[in-house]
Amino acid sequence: MKKLKKEVLISLVSNLSVAVIVICVFAFTLMPAPAAVTSGGGYEPYYNGNRGERNVSLMFNVYENTAVVEGILDVLAQYGAQATFFVGGCWADDNADCLKKIVERGHELANHGYFHKDHAKLNLEENKEEIRLTEVICEALSGVKTRLFAPPSGAFGKNTLAACAELDYKVILWSKDTIDWRDKDVSLVVKRATQNVAGGDLILMHPKEHTLAALPQILEFYGKEGLKAVTVSQNIGE
Repeated sequence: MKKLKKEVLISLVSNLSVAVIVICVFAFTLMPAPAAVTSGGGYEPYYNGNRGERNVSLMFNVYENTAVVEGILDVLAQYGAQATFFVGGCWADDNADCLKKIVERGHELANHGYFHKDHAKLNLEENKEEIRLTEVICEALSGVKTRLFAPPSGAFGKNTLAACAELDYKVILWSKDTIDWRDKDVSLVVKRATQNVAGGDLILMHPKEHTLAALPQILEFYGKEGLKAVTVSQNIGE
């Protein structure tokens, strides 16, 4: 029954307006869920991937700047690199073409919540709603079901961990943060993405003009160091 509902939702994408799709998605979030998990238990986030491999992962949290995302995709293609794009649902439902291009280029599509909320302050059901809604939007528009969740601003609590455990999501944080949302400096972005870089690093970035300008230098450095830019799922061994 659930499979049928998803197939119907996907078929709506090509025939209905985005507004109607969003209404359908909200209806989907009201479907009965499995019994609630009351604590995160031993379910913990990933801060890095496999330290025994020469892989690193560039992670782009996307809520804006579609043109810059397109530019990032072009640079990644030039260097034969892969990345993971954690997309906000409210961005995704307005940028179906870019969403599809991310997938078509062989990159990983992941979940960043719908409205960039503070997940540490959300209850269990609110956490699940943010994640589910983004998941359904991404699957409807790209055909890909997201399985990784990066909490906005890295904010999470036991309800976030419990929601992800229940929804079968892995929670992803980072080992290196370029802080490119704050510091609009190409050299700083390069330094933070490359200094003491090691296999298994998860490197947090955003679609900013200065990040796009820094990206070729970063990828060239990785190449010289014998590091391969792969998706987060590849890095953590999933």
